[in-house]
Amino acid sequence: MIKTAVSKNRQHSVAQQGMYRKFKPFLPIFVMMLPGMIYLLINNYLPMFGLIIAFKNIDYSKGILGSDWNGFTNFKFLFQTTDAYIITRNTLLYNGAFIILGLFMSVGVAILLNEVKNRFMSRTYQTVILLPFLISMVIVSYLAFGFLGNEQGYLNNKILPMLGLEPISWYMESKYWPYILTIVNLWKSVGFNCIVYLAAIIGIDQEYYEAATLDGASKWQQFRTVTIPLIAPTVITMTLLAVGRIFYSDFGLFYQVPMNSGMIYDTTNVIDTYVFRGLLLNNDIGMSAAAGLYQSVVGFVLVILSNFAVRKFSKDNALF
Repeated sequence: MIKTAVSKNRQHSVAQQGMYRKFKPFLPIFVMMLPGMIYLLINNYLPMFGLIIAFKNIDYSKGILGSDWNGFTNFKFLFQTTDAYIITRNTLLYNGAFIILGLFMSVGVAILLNEVKNRFMSRTYQTVILLPFLISMVIVSYLAFGFLGNEQGYLNNKILPMLGLEPISWYMESKYWPYILTIVNLWKSVGFNCIVYLAAIIGIDQEYYEAATLDGASKWQQFRTVTIPLIAPTVITMTLLAVGRIFYSDFGLFYQVPMNSGMIYDTTNVIDTYVFRGLLLNNDIGMSAAAGLYQSVVGFVLVILSNFAVRKFSKDNALF
């Protein structure tokens, strides 16, 4: 029995040594992952405890755990208000337009950048295109005000008089803002997305293009039969991620760029700005938490459904 126990201990020790040898080459990778994993744990997972706020009537004197449960009462703020249809419509239509137009523009710009063979000029163009993405939305809002201001705006003082048109009170005319917000969003976001697609295009083996050229394919045919199919996984991944946030909005874009003008709320008010204004007026964090949970759940469901649809057509291109 003693020999058997010693033998088992030796086998266990050998197995541990074998596992250590297999694990050792990957140890630096796990060490590099550690800061990111800690960040995700603290920033993304621990705050999920706050989901219970959406189902409670928060009393600061009792604390979060001690506050009374109120079921789905907090969700009534979104669903029973007269503005529910407007803010939901605006959120979906704006984000839908941003996803579709952003996809076409980002892929198109990425293809154009890939055609620039001069290394210095290619890097210069990439930097210039990426620059708007790095600018704070506060600065963007004042840049927009510099163009659209009633008295000192460049459009009202320079462009419109040259065209023989009367000045426009941009911050009081809601009909113009769907176009203004779409243009600002594309100007700011296309740079980052096109860099992602450019990286995917650069990773395509040049032999595919050489074979297509030998077959007499034009640039358009190469784009349609080589580039698009090979970057399809990247396009699908980026699109699914965007669909997952279709109920979220860029708060700075919809709040700061229109300068919080009440005259144009019918075309600039989205779920995020509506909740923020409601939070300022009512100081109800339960309602805010309910809105955030609602947006997350709907986004999750949309990602699942979109991925299911992708798997129906191409299982290899599905995200999961």
